[in-house]
Amino acid sequence: MPLLAFLGIAFIAAAITIPTYLVPKLKVVPLDLDITSDASTITPSGEPANRFPAVIFDRCSVSQDKAAQLNVNLKQQRRSVIVEPSNADQATLQSAQTVLIERIEGADGAETTPTVAAAGEPRTCNDGLLTASIDRVSVDRKSSAPNNEVSSLQLEADPAGVPVADVSVHLADRKGFQYKFGFDVQKQDYYYYDLNTRQDTVASFVEETTINGLKVYHFKTDVPETDLSELPNPQGEAPLGTILNMPAKWWGITGRGIAPDDLIEMHRHGSAIRHVWVEPVTGTIVDGLEEQRQYFKNVDEADDIPAAVTEFRMDALNADFKWSDLTVSQQVDRANKYVGLLRWGGTIIPIILGVLGALMVALWAWLVFRGRKGDDPAERSGYSPIDDASVAATPVVEQDTTVLTTEQGYADGPGGATTALAADQYWAPEAPEPPIDSTVDTVTIETVRDDFQPVAENPIAAIPVPPVEADADTTIIQKPSAEDMIVVEGEDATTVLDNPLVVRSAEDDPVRRGRHGQPD
Repeated sequence: MPLLAFLGIAFIAAAITIPTYLVPKLKVVPLDLDITSDASTITPSGEPANRFPAVIFDRCSVSQDKAAQLNVNLKQQRRSVIVEPSNADQATLQSAQTVLIERIEGADGAETTPTVAAAGEPRTCNDGLLTASIDRVSVDRKSSAPNNEVSSLQLEADPAGVPVADVSVHLADRKGFQYKFGFDVQKQDYYYYDLNTRQDTVASFVEETTINGLKVYHFKTDVPETDLSELPNPQGEAPLGTILNMPAKWWGITGRGIAPDDLIEMHRHGSAIRHVWVEPVTGTIVDGLEEQRQYFKNVDEADDIPAAVTEFRMDALNADFKWSDLTVSQQVDRANKYVGLLRWGGTIIPIILGVLGALMVALWAWLVFRGRKGDDPAERSGYSPIDDASVAATPVVEQDTTVLTTEQGYADGPGGATTALAADQYWAPEAPEPPIDSTVDTVTIETVRDDFQPVAENPIAAIPVPPVEADADTTIIQKPSAEDMIVVEGEDATTVLDNPLVVRSAEDDPVRRGRHGQPD
């Protein structure tokens, strides 16, 4: 039984400890995180399906007579893993991202598939790799927010022997989530970091919905227009392709006050609208949609700049990236797994342990109580004490009077067996007086013959007994003769035994019955 009580208490303690101590240990960024996501460009909402839904700037047109654009289909790939330095308090994520040109629509409508040069080989303007970068950021494992211990963006390949820091830029004061939200997401605004413009933006709650049966929160963030030439490369200069100074005819700009050969400088700008769908318990991002816009525009604010120049825009990237169905399915499964672990640890297991523990303790208490009842002598004998009130309430049943003769000897008490005594037994030790049966309501008083004979050679018998002189104030109580036998019936047994006396007076010697010598 002690083992039963110990296990019950242990189960209850575990039911309290698991959700309060162990579950918070699970609510951290896992150190085995490894997420691969794919996104492809889709036809903008409301437009007919198109195999070439995106528009990009033709990099080869820089060496041609006129700027050109290409209709393409793009694929964005990202893989995020945990790298050093990571420990119990922080996790460092490394996320490599590429944007590839999957297919191009030619001038004649023909479809072509560009090739991608191997790592270390020179790339041409028609290479299938559009952009590539590696983001590194350390986050607090509990909050999933950046702690700025590590925060950098690698924009170039790192040749052998060249430190990564030499081909990376430091991203200071990063605040927003990026690859994962924190745990227990609420329906409120959060910071979200936009890597393309290197700034924190506000992700606003839009709605609660479901994806593949999983409850998610939809957030939307607007990335403001940003001059990408102001985001320096590792050498501290404007990134390649963010500033173009070309003749007006190359741009295709014409108008009053504009000569075909006038050089017009344009800067590449970027903005975006980003949608993310987040599982609120774990903060797992299960789906994403990015409306990316990059374009060239003039930044000269002089008053004499022609409107044809200031209002000019040319798309460098116009694409809507939507996560693939496979990626969404994998992320839903991942979120369900984490939610299941937290639900089991925070709810199901504690309930099971708590119920089992309570049942064990209750069973132990019942066994102890039952064992103590079994040790009670009164319980084992079946005896049950009766209170005075129940005895007093018991109705009195009158019984017939039984008169015992002198020869039958003394009765051992009301209702007891009769024992006849021989003459030589008068001086024997007295037997224990039996208990009085208070339920008998009849008392019989009979005459005892005075045939006392002392035991032979008893020295007490030789002692003379002086006669008693009776006077008016003397009351002699003596044994009545057989004909003076008195029977008292119908009264309370205790009163009859305590009070009735047979009295003879020395003067008139009448037989009187009364209480304490008082006449009836």
